[in-house]
Amino acid sequence: MRIRRRPELEITNFHGALTSSDSMRTLFSLVERVAKTDSSVLIRGETGTGKELIARAIHELSPRSSAPFLAVNCATLTPELLASELFGHVKGAFTGAISNRRGLFSLADKGTIFLDEIAELPLDIQARLLRVLQERTFVPLGGTTPVHVNVRVLSATHQALRELVEAGRFREDLMYRIRVVPLYLPRLADRQNDIEALAWHFIHEFNKHGGRLVTGIAEDALQAMLHYSWPGNVRELRNVVENAFAIGVGDVLVVDDLTPELREERPRSNNNGLQAELEESLDERHRIMKALAATGGRRDQAADLLGYSRSTLWRKMRELKLR
Repeated sequence: MRIRRRPELEITNFHGALTSSDSMRTLFSLVERVAKTDSSVLIRGETGTGKELIARAIHELSPRSSAPFLAVNCATLTPELLASELFGHVKGAFTGAISNRRGLFSLADKGTIFLDEIAELPLDIQARLLRVLQERTFVPLGGTTPVHVNVRVLSATHQALRELVEAGRFREDLMYRIRVVPLYLPRLADRQNDIEALAWHFIHEFNKHGGRLVTGIAEDALQAMLHYSWPGNVRELRNVVENAFAIGVGDVLVVDDLTPELREERPRSNNNGLQAELEESLDERHRIMKALAATGGRRDQAADLLGYSRSTLWRKMRELKLR
């Protein structure tokens, strides 16, 4: 068994974002310049690439660093709760509003607010946000008096906003307001140097926890990591290393320590013909729809048929707007 020992790789830690890639270091340099301005920034990138880390870095390097940095994921709240979270509400604005409540825009005055998954904003809240950006004012839910604020807005999404504008799901005027400066975070799979460098970084991190001390990676395990697509990006890589420490033994990380996705294992299906057809299809939307049709809409069975975890299927359905 060929074993790879830790190479001499220089890792840059930029406000928690780790890399050994020159392209990422170029991005960090751009972030430093952008941070000195007060422009709105849209950060594009897949899940797990570190969009919030970049947003925090912009805030920490900006003249607003002594004021609050507040973040919200726009995809996790109902429209009513999201509107209340952002703009606050007055007593009696809706059922359960038993007292006045300040929203994030009020609490982040003179600071920065980070709107993650901004593409998920309902259209009526998009109109409210546009007013904040244009006039620096908003009205709390159920209120009548405008509130004046001075807030820098940073936002992030993994979706193409221009496509959403064409589909009528995102306001064009708001898109131009929030993407004065667009930044793009590349996928981990496109940063080949970072896969091995970050794997060793996380191994070093978990070595400190005790229980297992890893000093080498089997060559076939490393190749599996280098050739994997990493849909969960850096977050998934860290989870894979943590999984290896949890189930493996000895001082060498081997293929059997990796998750099934990296070992290219797929759950068996009773319908081999359909599974073969699914695997031959290159259109992910088509594959998912076929699997759901074949299982009568049962997502757990469809996930097994596709070789996905249930959470992965749910995420892909959401990204592809499948209901």
